[in-house]
Amino acid sequence: MSTREFIVLTDVSLITCVVQRGKAENVVLAAMDAGAVGATIYYGHGSGIRERLGLLGIAVDVEKEILGLVVGNDQLDRVFERMYFAAELDLPG
Repeated sequence: MSTREFIVLTDVSLITCVVQRGKAENVVLAAMDAGAVGATIYYGHGSGIRERLGLLGIAVDVEKEILGLVVGNDQLDRVFERMYFAAELDLPG
C-alpha cells in the first residue's frame, strides 16, 4: 500500500482578476509568459448601478470572467504586472 503525503505551500500568493468576458485567455497567456504555471477561469455575473445604466444609457454586459492564479512570491510582482497590462486595467471602463 502506498503512502500519501500532505504538502503545505507557504511561499505562494493567490492573484484574483475579474475581466470582461472574452479577455481572460489573453490575460492567462500573459501570466504564463511571465512564469505562472496555470490558472483557473470561471464565470461570474455582476450587478450594480453602472451595469444597469451603462455608458450613454446602453446596457453593459454584466457577465465577467474571473481568473485565479497561485504563484510563488518570487514571481508575484512580475506576473501581476503582465496581467494588469494584458487585462487593460489601466484604462477606464
